[in-house]
Amino acid sequence: MMFLKPNSKKWAGLVCAMCLFTAIFSSCVKDRYGNSYQTYPNGNTYTGPVAYLSVIDASPDAGSLDFYLDKNQANSYAITYGNGLAYLNAYTGKRAATFYKRGTATVVKTDSITLANNGYYSLYLANLAAKPDYLFLTDTIAQPATGMAMVRFVDVSTDAPAVDLGTKGGALITANKSYKGHSSFIALKGDSTYTFEVRPKGTSNVLVSQSNITIRKGSIYTIWLHGLVAATDNTRISVDIQRNAYY
Repeated sequence: MMFLKPNSKKWAGLVCAMCLFTAIFSSCVKDRYGNSYQTYPNGNTYTGPVAYLSVIDASPDAGSLDFYLDKNQANSYAITYGNGLAYLNAYTGKRAATFYKRGTATVVKTDSITLANNGYYSLYLANLAAKPDYLFLTDTIAQPATGMAMVRFVDVSTDAPAVDLGTKGGALITANKSYKGHSSFIALKGDSTYTFEVRPKGTSNVLVSQSNITIRKGSIYTIWLHGLVAATDNTRISVDIQRNAYY
């Protein structure tokens, strides 16, 4: 999760206040300043180093999942394709990040990730369940310039061609991203409405789009491409938008 510091601007993308993900959130506790801390059944609190991790299921056929850091389950409800967990607080250091089939000991994907104090990260489960991948990104959660928003593009569609991201009637935002490719966070004018178009590299053809999306000033977003070009069901290629944070 994210947290508020004394005298700071407001943040979101929290475990407690995440838009565009379903309600698969862990609980968060804050002190009188809004600082996050971990509570335990005996009433003790943990105030040591902490990192913040967002988890996204972009594997079209993995089914219902549970997510664990080491031996600790992070989700209360099933994680399903296209959904995930907002920023949850986690111990720092080298951690085992594991997706299991929901309610079982069957491992879908496991690998180690390293979390730094006050670092923000996104972990995508990608590819088909028979050959799952991780895409682990460091998130730059810095306040946008006055009147601006920040947008990042992430491509986790395994069978899409290399693509560009642009706005309808506007300039490209980022170009030539293939599977597991991603951009930095790029400034866009805030409090504006856009139609985002994903196009095969160097063409004006629209592979998939999201229309009439209002991007708020002071906000930080990830636009992510996922699904399969060859599919015609709910695993077909699509593009979604996650608001990581706002000030």
